[in-house]
Amino acid sequence: MSEQQSAPDQLAAGKSQGGASVTYKVVLYELENFQGRKAELTAECKDVTEKSLDKVASVMVESGPWVAFERQGFGGEQFILEKGEYPRWSTWTNSQSSNFLMSLRPLKVDGADHKLHLFEGAAFNGRKMEIVDDDVPSLWAHGFHDRVASIKALNGTWVAYMYPGYRGRQFVFEQGDYKHWNDWEASTPQIQSIRRVRDMQWHKRGCFTAPAPAPAPAPAPAPPAPPAAAAGSS
Repeated sequence: MSEQQSAPDQLAAGKSQGGASVTYKVVLYELENFQGRKAELTAECKDVTEKSLDKVASVMVESGPWVAFERQGFGGEQFILEKGEYPRWSTWTNSQSSNFLMSLRPLKVDGADHKLHLFEGAAFNGRKMEIVDDDVPSLWAHGFHDRVASIKALNGTWVAYMYPGYRGRQFVFEQGDYKHWNDWEASTPQIQSIRRVRDMQWHKRGCFTAPAPAPAPAPAPAPPAPPAAAAGSS
């Protein structure tokens, strides 16, 4: 096979002429641990009930990334699904407000570079922070004490969280301007950690790694045998 491909061949193989991955595939399961009815998606789905699923309780992402939503029509809380396995709701969120998914869409990743500007005030006013090719588990050290009111996503795709350590409700930022926290479907301007969403082309395993199961506890040692009676005792 020739190592060079024509543009149509590249597109058929899931590559754009610029080399970016354009293929998306996710397998949805109605029950936890990849059980029950399932459906495969390669494009957006506004309502999983149209795929004969009552809900989605576990997910396998073969290529992505995707953004999922707790309600039909891409409504409600957002959840980032990068390449990997998600056997139950606690593997895609820790906000504990929803335990299933009802709609999904592919998430555009426009390149390997990432650049983001955060602003303390709406309409790009107030204190500013620039993030370039990095993840920030806590914004407190940079002077943002809970408040991020507007954002410019200059390169790459990002996911922000309400709390430090990538915890709480998630908000997705694709390339563009977000003048007010309502633009990212938030009720308050609270963001405390933010990270890059990375495509499998540049990061083969994505950002998500399923937690390892806890080791089984070691069996308790057997109690010592009682001492034998002395021979010839009366």
